[in-house]
Amino acid sequence: MSQPATLPSAKLKGPHSDAVVYLNGAHVSSWIPKGQKDVLFMSGQSHLQPGKAIRGGVPIIFPWFGGRANHPESPAHGFARTLIWNFVQCEQRPSGGCALTLELNSDKVTHEVWPFDFNLRFTICAEKTLTMSLAVTNTGGQEFTFEEALHTYLAVGDVRQASISGLAGTTFIDKVDGFKRKPQGPEPIVITGETDRVYLATKSECVINDPVWGRKIFVAKENSDATVVWNPWIAKAKAMADFGDEEWPGMVCVETCNCADHAITLGAGKTHVMTAVVGVK
Repeated sequence: MSQPATLPSAKLKGPHSDAVVYLNGAHVSSWIPKGQKDVLFMSGQSHLQPGKAIRGGVPIIFPWFGGRANHPESPAHGFARTLIWNFVQCEQRPSGGCALTLELNSDKVTHEVWPFDFNLRFTICAEKTLTMSLAVTNTGGQEFTFEEALHTYLAVGDVRQASISGLAGTTFIDKVDGFKRKPQGPEPIVITGETDRVYLATKSECVINDPVWGRKIFVAKENSDATVVWNPWIAKAKAMADFGDEEWPGMVCVETCNCADHAITLGAGKTHVMTAVVGVK
């Protein structure tokens, strides 16, 4: 059974869409445009407890993606998704939509696993689209290199019938097949088994065609040079304690990232802003 919700959250309501954001991880768990099903997938088995990663929605990955190189003791995908973020502001936009900004600063806890000083600011705006911007500022005296991702879980009627366009002709790292680098052909991507791919040098908008629910979800982005496509399929879903055995057909991740070849090196006092825009056509 899923864990009871014990986390503080904010609800953003507007004339065009509603969203829910947990302070744990600054985690967007729901975005519902008017007249639509939820665009984000959340696992019914997800842990909703302080310090636990939330399965589904939009986890924030920082400062490394996946396992940390040469540090097997470090938490997967970094620490930003499991720490409590602080409220900065909430404002109403001219459209009537709401924009919420949360922040996370380096402290003793983060220094135990990553020795650099930083400020993260995450702004979520729920309008006709869901716009999410992650600003990373180096508040220390030396440059550092980091990876980042908005690990967006999208809800689909049946992933086996869906397709993803926008990544044709690129190269991807196939993490299911020994991290081999492979070319993506001209055809849309279809999910036929466990899929975990890092598409490199990708700036284009991706479109997820969902014929079962009769909609197209688009993911556009700025200042992101990598895109990850992920679905656990049957065996991995069964092996994950916070993911239902039969939930995998209902989701696909299309993630806005800077990782692998596209890790960011940020000088002292500098800021990098990565933005993802999710919408329904």
